[in-house]
Amino acid sequence: MFNAGSDKIRNEAILVARILLALLFIIFGWKKLTGFSGAVGYMAATGAPAPELSAAIAIVMEFFVGIAIILGVATRPLALLLMLYTLATAIIGHHYWTMTGMEQFENMINFYKNVSIIGGLFVLYVSGAGRYSVDAALRLA
Repeated sequence: MFNAGSDKIRNEAILVARILLALLFIIFGWKKLTGFSGAVGYMAATGAPAPELSAAIAIVMEFFVGIAIILGVATRPLALLLMLYTLATAIIGHHYWTMTGMEQFENMINFYKNVSIIGGLFVLYVSGAGRYSVDAALRLA
């Protein structure tokens, strides 16, 4: 089978993938953490239930779970949890099917970006954290 040498860099590629997948979550989780009132306002504007609780959940999922994914801590269960969170944010925050015009277009893009991120998280769930991770150090990978 032709694998273009990918088997030789498998663990390095998984590390890079973990970093790239989590980077978006960490950046926006940090913004929510340091601007909590703005995060609550955004949650209310998008129609998220219990805006303060939703903002707190978003911070935990984006910032803290994002860091755990980069470090490779409990990677498989957290990848599944982050998949569910990402699907929920797509449905609640980017419901393009209820919109028209440019708002619909922008939210459609963001909805399908979330779907793509779910795909990356699913691959991470299947592959595990790889050699360069806390999971591997604890022999959980």
